[in-house]
Amino acid sequence: MSSRRTRGEEGSAVVELAWLGVLLLVPMLWIVLSVFEVQKGAFGTSAAARAAGRAYALAPDDAEGRRRAEAAARQALADQGLSGAPLTVTVTCESAGTSCHSGGAVITVHVSSRVDLPLMPDVLGGDAPSFALDATHTVPVGQYQEVE
Repeated sequence: MSSRRTRGEEGSAVVELAWLGVLLLVPMLWIVLSVFEVQKGAFGTSAAARAAGRAYALAPDDAEGRRRAEAAARQALADQGLSGAPLTVTVTCESAGTSCHSGGAVITVHVSSRVDLPLMPDVLGGDAPSFALDATHTVPVGQYQEVE
């Protein structure tokens, strides 16, 4: 008399739930990390535009202002942990005079950058997926200027 036990499916739900949990958790983790990276980049780009506008407005002339604006924007991005991010700083102004630093001028700084999305292997080929960011800041120059 041989008794044969049939194997049931006890415990298989736990295994299936574990696999399903891992399969859903990995993409969700990537989405959350990507959102944090993009938010960090957006905050850094906004701070870079604001800092570049202030640096340009406080410079003694337009050439020095462009140099200071770029340096201030790079520093603002570096403060957010984006020191290696590409950066484009564009400065325009509306002025009745010949200089952007004359009284009544309005300086507009546009900063463009991008952040790479995290955890994307190079095995997939091509460049890492990235998210483009830009910010604009406008600085009015006061009507009355100190004359030396």
